[in-house]
Amino acid sequence: MELVELYTLIEFCKNKRTYIQTHNIPDPDAIGAAFGLQQLFLQLGLETTLCYDGNMDKLSASKMLKEFNIIMFSKTELEGVLTNNDCIICVDSQPFGGNITDLTGIEIAAIDHHPMVEQTLNTNFVFKDIRKVGACCSIIAEYYTLLEKEPDKTTATALLHGIKMDTLNFTRGVTDLDIKMFRFLNKLADNSMLIQLDTNTLAFSDLKSYSSAISNIQVFGTLGISHIPFPCPDSMVAIVADFILSLIEIEVAVIYNDRADGTKFSVRSERPDVDAGKLVSEALFGLGRGGGHATMAGGFVPAEMFATLGSYKNNAINERFINAMKSIM
Repeated sequence: MELVELYTLIEFCKNKRTYIQTHNIPDPDAIGAAFGLQQLFLQLGLETTLCYDGNMDKLSASKMLKEFNIIMFSKTELEGVLTNNDCIICVDSQPFGGNITDLTGIEIAAIDHHPMVEQTLNTNFVFKDIRKVGACCSIIAEYYTLLEKEPDKTTATALLHGIKMDTLNFTRGVTDLDIKMFRFLNKLADNSMLIQLDTNTLAFSDLKSYSSAISNIQVFGTLGISHIPFPCPDSMVAIVADFILSLIEIEVAVIYNDRADGTKFSVRSERPDVDAGKLVSEALFGLGRGGGHATMAGGFVPAEMFATLGSYKNNAINERFINAMKSIM
């Protein structure tokens, strides 16, 4: 990423109402990246507003907002406020990535670490920085170093927490940039706050999710699929997926849970020949949407589409993922 391109974005946003939008139902990496960019812009004299769509997770995401006093506005709160002339910077997401709502305004930039989609490749944004790194927070942290700025303790801690969460404490998808930004942020961050964020992240009621996932797991070779037949937070689904993947017999884990508006999927892969993002995209093709990284991905099927699977929906889901896994290998 060229420094001149970053300056172009900064200049373009001057004297304009600018919103920084994360992917729907933002996780700690998305929140940390958006907050980090907002604070960097403040150092440069630019004010921005953070926004998102979807229900805010009650676990790690909500705890992060509270601890760092981060203010993010939901789509509902911005109805009637956003105008067609407002600028939107998509962070930890792409306008055509399938997991971000098209809000009123002009998408002028995309900053993301997910695979680039074709529409993004063919769109002339004011600024585009999409790279394969472990966490989007690492990209934002690098901007500080390029501009020779230093984040304050709160911002450094938020960025470092986002990196730790999305790389599973530097055990998943880690790149040289993530390590470099860890060194940069670690000396500036509040380690006691990091410890606090890493603990007490589950509620007693979440044990029900573990119990259900364990009871319902089905194993097909190295593929493990489990259904949680009741709503639970996104982060809980991800935690359960990581737990299932820790089983010695499982190399690819698929967890899905029922919600009022549809079914949420979380996919993890330890197999180099099974890309989690491609797997969920292929399995849900024509039914819903899905995508993500090679090692972790997610998806969603609207309730009306999930109903088309008939009386034996779990069997249909199993078959879709088994066939998808065969087709991408």
